[in-house]
Amino acid sequence: MASSQMRLKILPGVRCLFDKPVQVKVEGLTPHRRVQLTSRLVDDRGATFKASALFKADDAGLVDVCRAASLGGSYTGVEPMGLFWAMAPETPHSKLLKKNVLTPTVVEIDALCGETGEVLASEANERGYMTEGMRRVPVREGRIRGVLFVPPGKGPFPGIVDLYTFGGRLTEPRASLLANKGFVVLALAYKDYKDLPKKPQKLDLEYFEEAVTFLRKRPEVTGPGIGIISISHSGVVALAMSSFLRGISATVCINGCSANVVIPLHYRDTVLPPLQPVMKNVKVTDSGILNVRDALPDPYSESNRASLIPIERASCRFLFAASEDDRNWNSVLFAERAAAALRGRGGERFEVVTYPKAGHFLEVPHTPHCPSGFHAAVGTEVEFGGEPKAHAEAQLDLWERVQEFFKSHLDGEGA
Repeated sequence: MASSQMRLKILPGVRCLFDKPVQVKVEGLTPHRRVQLTSRLVDDRGATFKASALFKADDAGLVDVCRAASLGGSYTGVEPMGLFWAMAPETPHSKLLKKNVLTPTVVEIDALCGETGEVLASEANERGYMTEGMRRVPVREGRIRGVLFVPPGKGPFPGIVDLYTFGGRLTEPRASLLANKGFVVLALAYKDYKDLPKKPQKLDLEYFEEAVTFLRKRPEVTGPGIGIISISHSGVVALAMSSFLRGISATVCINGCSANVVIPLHYRDTVLPPLQPVMKNVKVTDSGILNVRDALPDPYSESNRASLIPIERASCRFLFAASEDDRNWNSVLFAERAAAALRGRGGERFEVVTYPKAGHFLEVPHTPHCPSGFHAAVGTEVEFGGEPKAHAEAQLDLWERVQEFFKSHLDGEGA
């Protein structure tokens, strides 16, 4: 049994930003007593995510998750944030959903007796998205639909357009957390949000051009060039924006494709047709879901070159991040081919970082890994790949790289 002085602590406090680490400690235990720590959150869709880890108290009756090794459970070894990134959904193929960034994601931590399972202590960690003084401004300007995040302070600040996946609607966590770092960030929807079409027949690049113009004209935004951050299908959009539009200085493409996919992409008189998937290359896994990694044909073959994004036209800086175990498509190949096209133009205005054993959805740090889920373009559940620990490490590394990249290159280059 624990002593009456036993306490569960979350340091430096129970409230923090979602991307910040915390220290979980249990004090006042009987020396060498086993204790199980569990974590639990319920997302905005009502999906429950859980993790657990087993520890043995030290000579002083202390378990410090930052120093003590987990002996079993959702992870093993010393992992200071393991109770957060190792959370898995109770319902298979669920991806963590956060729709309302005005409220925190609450993670409940319990300390249980290792022998009986009795709850000894509980605490909650409120993981927020917006610092005090940040403004969240809904945007309905011309055709543009989204939300603008403006950090506190005098400004002006560098501006970034945040593009998410083909799943549509609007995703605000990454944009709000990036704004905390001193950027004005426009989370831009491009389908199935407000009055935007649920099933567009084409991607109109002039819509994204409107968004770039809107952001550059904001008084809170320093110029002249802005940044773009993208992931998955929106990587196609980001590369096309960088290739055809003016006013872009720095582009982050996370697990994107270097050719157009899903629906035609239009810009003025130019039309890029989508690559057509090769259905015989789609596999069914042992768990009954699809592996679509090799469904796309080689966009660099002569018959598919019309779908390629003409990235050699771009004048901005690029950061390509690619996961080696991405099972959505071959992100490493696409990143390397895009880099080769830029290299042929002369000058090293890009960097490529690859992550072994990481999967498709590289999110902000400490986000639970999503190894499989519903794929909007495919219409069913697919594998996304990755191993939880390696994926968590990749998310942490990439988040720091993204911030440094934008700080270094949002100075008007390429405008």
